[in-house]
Order: sequence, then C-alpha cells, then structure tokens
Amino acid sequence: MIDSVEIKAALANIKLLIDKPLKNFTFTKVGGKVDILAFPKTFAEVKKIIVYANEKNISWIVLGNASNLIIRDGGIRGIVILLSEMRQICVDGYSIEVETGAKLIDTTQIALEHSLTGLEFACGIPGSIGGAIFMNAGAYGGEISHVFASAKVLLNDGIIETWDAQKMNFGYRKSFLQGKKAIILSAKFELTKKNYAAIKARMDELTHFRQLKQPLEYPSCGCVFKRPTGFFTGKLIQDAGLKGFKLGGVQVSQKHAGFIVNINQATAKDYEELIQHIIKVVKAKFQVKLQPEVRIIGEN
Repeated sequence: MIDSVEIKAALANIKLLIDKPLKNFTFTKVGGKVDILAFPKTFAEVKKIIVYANEKNISWIVLGNASNLIIRDGGIRGIVILLSEMRQICVDGYSIEVETGAKLIDTTQIALEHSLTGLEFACGIPGSIGGAIFMNAGAYGGEISHVFASAKVLLNDGIIETWDAQKMNFGYRKSFLQGKKAIILSAKFELTKKNYAAIKARMDELTHFRQLKQPLEYPSCGCVFKRPTGFFTGKLIQDAGLKGFKLGGVQVSQKHAGFIVNINQATAKDYEELIQHIIKVVKAKFQVKLQPEVRIIGEN
C-alpha cells in the first residue's frame, strides 16, 4: 500500500496528483486510475522521483505526451511520471536541443522559425520528443533517426548518460530504449539550413494532407498498426470491410481505416477488442498479420 502522505513529504515541491483517472491525460480519453501522478519540471526532480521509488520498491513508469498509447481500465499501480512540464527548446546554429516533454509539433515550428530543415515530416505528429525517440516516430518518408544526434538519458540507478544514434539502435518504430528502465531527459537534433518559404510550404502541404486524411475531430491513439512490408495498413483494413466498424464506444475511422477513434465514452477494453478483431479479420482475408504500433499498458 502506497503512503501518499509520506510520498508528498519526500517529493515536496514536485506536483503530485493522487488516485486520478489517467483518461484525463491521454489522447484516447481512456485509462483507469493511477496511484501517484508526478509532474517533474527539471532533470533533478525526475532523478529524485526515481531514486525515491527505487528505495521504497514502488513501481514507476514514464509517459511522454500519452499520445500513441492505450492505458487499460484498471489503471496503473505505483508512480506514473508525466514529463509534459519539461518542454524547453534551444537552438544553437544548426542544432536544436529539446527537453523530453516538449511537443514534437512545437519543435518543428521552432525549426521553421530558424529556417532549419529536417523535421518537416513531424509537423503533425502529436507526441512528445521523448515519446518520438522511444518509438522512432515517422511520417511521410521521414523519421526521428534521420535527424537524431544524441540524448541525455537517466538510467534506473540515477546515472545520467549521453547516448548517440548508434547506442539508440533505431529501427522501424523502435529504439534501444524499449524494454529498458531508462528515461530520456533531452535530445539534440542536427538539421540543415534551407529557405524559410520552402520549409513552410512543405509543412503546410503535410498539415493539409493530415487534416484531409486523419480523423482529428475524435480522440484516438494515432496510427494503431505498423505498416506491413509491401502493404498499406489502412487499405488492408478497408478492403477487409472494416472501415466504419464499431465495437462498444470505438470505431474504425471512416476517414482513415488505420485509425481507431473514441466516438462514445469508449473503454480501453473496447480498443483492445477491436484491435484483436482487426488483426483476426485481416489475417483471415489476406494472410497478413498486423502488428500493433500503439503501446498498451496497465491493468485490466
């Protein structure tokens, strides 16, 4: 049993919320309660939380912007660390150094203001910098690994290391961080100079395409599945007759079948059951097994 009074005393000056539903903080608008929700503002505060949790044998997990994520209805025991308060963005020549909780979209705007190219592909991705690196986020032919230089990473023992791209070992929607007890604190991206108007034109084009194709009017977790080699996920799901298919409070988007949207007070169980149904139907019709891209965590 977690002693919230003790935790508040030990982590004084850090914003903490007790026994709050995580659906209030996720893009899907689903997720059960968490014991402790922490909002650190500095590297030192993140380290303080981790050291305390480890000493007390309290489980902990880090969430970035809670975008490409489904939290189950039973919630999460222990401490959830939301890094949304850590969002400083600094430009130095052709480099941008960004704290982990900064929004990827905001970072692309800062790059534009300084006529720096390389991040245009991410102008519509709603996640945080930390989450984008964790998943090696990408769109429209670009991905984080193409511009990544290094990251400051807090290890489980409280040590802070700097990891380069080789250490990060990026792959399609994956990085070395996955499965590790480590936290990205900040990251540096190396960009190149380009005409402001050309960068803006490309970002405007991608933004228009995103607004046209993606169901931004509903809560969702973004792209649900990885793209199978040689196929387009949305087309597979649409050709399987599932576009617009409803289950509980969720629906395969009628705008883009690669998205599942929350249309009526959905639960995480609704999402999980629909994901499994899509996998089953697509496999039966096309002998292609879809792999979820979205992270699913928490208790049933």
